[in-house]
Amino acid sequence: MQTKEFIKVLEILEKEFPKWKAPVVSLMAQQTKDPFRILISTIISLRTKDEVTAEASKRLFSVAKTPEEIFKLSEEEIAKLIYPAGFYKNKAKTIKEISKIILEKYNGKVPNTLEELLKFKGVGRKTANLVLSEGFNKPAICVDVHVHRISNRLGFIKTKTPEETEFALMKKLPEKYWNKINKLLVGFGQTICKPVSPYCSKCPVEKFCEKVDVKKYR
Repeated sequence: MQTKEFIKVLEILEKEFPKWKAPVVSLMAQQTKDPFRILISTIISLRTKDEVTAEASKRLFSVAKTPEEIFKLSEEEIAKLIYPAGFYKNKAKTIKEISKIILEKYNGKVPNTLEELLKFKGVGRKTANLVLSEGFNKPAICVDVHVHRISNRLGFIKTKTPEETEFALMKKLPEKYWNKINKLLVGFGQTICKPVSPYCSKCPVEKFCEKVDVKKYR
């Protein structure tokens, strides 16, 4: 698949997107442009279903929504508020520690560079790029399992890891499309382009897809 075809795919998915359930962090970004809440929600979302992430974030932010307010809570209180998010005890520790560092080192403001965000324990490239794109509207490609799988399945890139996918997409795709990729491909991947047995019969971009490694489809 050539770049112009992949861009066409993104354009079609953008038109179809309103029919699907938006990823929870993207929804939160629409409601609040607060990079801190986007960062914390993204941490909660790791290995956690969107519905659980949404409710956990809502509970936490109803009690505390700034680094200062969250740092005043104990790890136990944070854990109780975000339960049953996956690894909720570890995440509570991470959330409190990040809040502390933001207060002490960054004047209470989330840093807006990849380099600084990656210094936080528990923050990888996926989380950092999502905060940059959704919280600061900076060009960044957030690669999760959906973005990695679908980009390869379409035949646009050939990579083995999400990090390889991030750099391959950055190399092949104009910057103005970077911030759209995660939201569109996550929505698409959750509804139609499933990991196993995707719904190719109702896929709006099926004619472009090379179906790489697709053994069975509906």
